[in-house]
Amino acid sequence: MATILVTSRSFSDGDVDLMRRSAEAGHEIVRGPSHHDLAALAPLLETADAWVAGTGPVTARHLDVSPRLKVIARYGVGTEAVDVDAATRRGIAVTNTPGANSEAVADHAIGLMLASLRGIVDGDRRVRQGDWSVRRGRELGALRVGILGFGRIGQGVARRLGGFGSTVLAFDPYMPEARIAELGATPASVEELFQGADVITLHAPGGQVLVTADRLAWLRPGALIVNTARADLVDEAAVAHALREGALAGYAADVLNGDTAGGDSPLLAADISGSVVVTPHLAAQTTQAVDNMGSMALDNAFAVLAGEVPSHPVNAVR
Repeated sequence: MATILVTSRSFSDGDVDLMRRSAEAGHEIVRGPSHHDLAALAPLLETADAWVAGTGPVTARHLDVSPRLKVIARYGVGTEAVDVDAATRRGIAVTNTPGANSEAVADHAIGLMLASLRGIVDGDRRVRQGDWSVRRGRELGALRVGILGFGRIGQGVARRLGGFGSTVLAFDPYMPEARIAELGATPASVEELFQGADVITLHAPGGQVLVTADRLAWLRPGALIVNTARADLVDEAAVAHALREGALAGYAADVLNGDTAGGDSPLLAADISGSVVVTPHLAAQTTQAVDNMGSMALDNAFAVLAGEVPSHPVNAVR
């Protein structure tokens, strides 16, 4: 029997009983804190053979107290919080779950577009204050939507936009333009997206700033920006300024810089609240996505524990 440490809060919280699956496979699940505090995790890591890790940091110091650990199975796609090099040096496999939540995030991106274009959140707030006045919105199918990042999620957004009848532009530096066209979008440069799209939706990896003050100045009147990817893709101060000046009509996001660290993002200012829609990292939180992430992470862990190659390796270990 192997011991699998789980530090993801939503693991086995969907329709699939992953705890039962583990038991049937002869493995024991042990829960740990999602924040990955070393003092709290150290006693659990001492006996862990596998670690299904959430979003908390996985550092070399964690691995120093993990003598039995064979695999870190990330519960999600991103591995930026994991010291992959330290794991590789120790012969510990690292895996992730690509595509597990792509459909959920694509759904949410469309939902944020509709909420902003039709004033749904603002309308709800006003009705609760007794204001039933009508404010005109725009139809998604009549607009040009630019997708920055055309991986699984960006492609999922494009498929959904096809049902609305939107014109879809896409930019991805890692994908040939011919392939973008095959997938139903018109290839475009970043400049062409900012100058020609009514809605820009972000689906690129973090570590870069795509929405800058200079690019905001290129936007068409009434433009909307949607971010369900990474907060650091956006210069939030520049976006807040553009909203106040009327250069940008709306901003909708599932991520903010600082997030739960105190709510001090400039995009949460009261004077622009009517133009901003923010959700609390719930884009990937569907029952189906939770089941997919948990099942894939567990399958990866089972494979490594059995001496097999996992389906979604991040590093190469002997």
